[in-house]
Amino acid sequence: MKRLLTITVAAVLTVGLAGCQMSKQNVGAGVGGVAGGVLGSNVGGGTGRTAAIIGGTILGAMVGGHIGSEMDELDRRRTYETFENTPTGRSNSWNNPDTGAQYSVTPTRTYESQSGPCREYDMDVYIDGKRDVVKGTACRNSRGEWVNQ
Repeated sequence: MKRLLTITVAAVLTVGLAGCQMSKQNVGAGVGGVAGGVLGSNVGGGTGRTAAIIGGTILGAMVGGHIGSEMDELDRRRTYETFENTPTGRSNSWNNPDTGAQYSVTPTRTYESQSGPCREYDMDVYIDGKRDVVKGTACRNSRGEWVNQ
């Protein structure tokens, strides 16, 4: 489940940080559904595998849609500011007054790649009183946007 959440939130952040105008809930649900289906395809065989794919797709769409619907422009801007300005090992935390969600993003490693600077990070997300930890890597592209890898 943590891997699914990592994939889903990373994809939502990628789309959000790159400035796409699609519905964040639809993007989260779509990406979560695909990630869940892929993860489900790695479970079992035969009809059990088919059930795992279907179940993973449904669960992934629900989780991704929920997180995607919670992240708004404030959350994407604060995440971008964290990648841009927060020293490695320090956290940037905020509460979104409109959604009630709480975030804490901590860059854990900073390094140079062929395309530019990259930051590995941990994100603690509290949505509806439930905590999830997301781990990911974001790199700055040629347009100066932080994009999840």
